[in-house]
Amino acid sequence: MRLTSANINVMVKACQKASKNLIRDFGEVEKLQVSLKGPGDFVSAADKKAEKILIEELQKARPDYPILSEEVGLIKNKSEEFKWIIDPIDGTTNFLHGIPHFCISLALEKNGEVICGIIFDPIKNELFSAEKGNGSYLNNQRMRVSSRSKLEDSIIFTGGPKRGATDYDLSLEEYNKFSLALKAPIRKMGSAALDMAYVAAGRCDGFWQRNLNYWDIAAGIILIREAGGYVADIEGNQNFLNNKTVLATNSKISEEMIKLLK
Repeated sequence: MRLTSANINVMVKACQKASKNLIRDFGEVEKLQVSLKGPGDFVSAADKKAEKILIEELQKARPDYPILSEEVGLIKNKSEEFKWIIDPIDGTTNFLHGIPHFCISLALEKNGEVICGIIFDPIKNELFSAEKGNGSYLNNQRMRVSSRSKLEDSIIFTGGPKRGATDYDLSLEEYNKFSLALKAPIRKMGSAALDMAYVAAGRCDGFWQRNLNYWDIAAGIILIREAGGYVADIEGNQNFLNNKTVLATNSKISEEMIKLLK
């Protein structure tokens, strides 16, 4: 039986509390008050409500930890060692259109390294979790990345590009390269966090995307690594914050993906 840590328990409790509102709001998606935050990036009342609950629960359990969240930005605090990273709804556009593929993403950093992560899909009731040194799990069952060793046989996920993005043409060029290299069509599911969770669970073999924020990928980083996979930025480094890119694989097709992206 899996033994969960105090940090994971805190994160699970926060996710479950926030998800109750999300499920209710998703059922009444037409009534949501939506504001336009930027090109292709919609924020709903549900998003803000979920974020508020997550912040309250995390502050109650760990009052000294700073929080970096999508909507409110950085909430500074006493601790210089730990920091929460929150994305209250990853897959907001799916949510607003009634597509049941979105999630809450929570991560905990220690001295700049992600040590715990949770990605919770409330509609499918799937909880992906990982902690450094303790493996990755889906609803308490151990997860492993897939074993496919050839890119052409793999299922690859991606997202974007957003309208008006400066690297719009480059993203389409990369998409075309992968389309020609694969037997199966590329999947674009609409949630970077769930894409990374699916790499960790072996449901897909690789994922790349540009123009991602840290809160989109933080939890996915630890999930994939603890499931035996590989995560880097598109250049093969660990410069996620500045590059705003991610490359995630089962570790067997990493070299082929990096070669295509270069």
